[in-house]
Amino acid sequence: MVTPGNEPSRARTALRGLLRRAGIRRPGSARATIAYLEDKRAAQSLTIADLRAQRARLSETIAGQAAELERVRAAADVASGRDRPDLSYLFVVTYGRSGSTLLQGILSSTPGVVIRGENGAALNHLFHFHDKASRSRYRLTRSYPLPERHSWWGIDGYRADTALRNMRQLVLETLLRPAPDTRVVGFKEIYWMPDRMQEFLEFMQQLFPGARFVFNTRDLSEVAKSRWWARKPDAEQELQQLEKQYAEALDFFGDAVFRVHYNDYIADPSALRPLFDWLGEEFDEDRVRAVMEIRHSY
Repeated sequence: MVTPGNEPSRARTALRGLLRRAGIRRPGSARATIAYLEDKRAAQSLTIADLRAQRARLSETIAGQAAELERVRAAADVASGRDRPDLSYLFVVTYGRSGSTLLQGILSSTPGVVIRGENGAALNHLFHFHDKASRSRYRLTRSYPLPERHSWWGIDGYRADTALRNMRQLVLETLLRPAPDTRVVGFKEIYWMPDRMQEFLEFMQQLFPGARFVFNTRDLSEVAKSRWWARKPDAEQELQQLEKQYAEALDFFGDAVFRVHYNDYIADPSALRPLFDWLGEEFDEDRVRAVMEIRHSY
């Protein structure tokens, strides 16, 4: 029970306890005590700043080692032939029943050019993988590595250049499979994520440096009547919207895009000559006509 007159004594006892726990045995005057505490706090601040500087230097060392490892691995992949910096990349952007399989055949008839068919938009999954990992890394990266106790431990070490190199090799070895004498390789596809198409095509150019795109269109009233679209009552309107979305996304890429129209080149194969000029390839009209005589579809 606190009795009148003993409050100051209890306060002094509590203060001594606090100072003792702080490591202060004989604080002396209040002014001396405050000066001591300020000096101690300043020393602790210097220690924290030094630790942060050490941590920053460690992060720089780790990043430098990771970059050097990536450089060595990339050089080894080129030397082994797994990565092909000698290749040019070309992709046909279109929608179903546009005559793109014929265009695929015409392009692939050119010596050194291999344009594969559709792959069910398999690269969409690579895009989502890379997009999620990159966004998470950007959001969580600090000036120091995330500790093991962090719920996202390791995501800050995701390297975009390593991921893109490995994904490119995966696609080259499994989907594209260029021959040793192949100079231009790619595929045609009818599924292109219209809602995020510009982002996806930017990813394609990161994945395949220098990638170019051929936008193949066709008279939409003809496309809408095809068996593939005829079951949809609003097929032509849907196609118009799809073609508009494709065109708007492709406009961003300027000279990396060339547009061809099926109805034009089916009526006159020489309409494809400007495409071959853009590609830097020889236009052989006899070869093109020979390909056109062969049914291309399923």
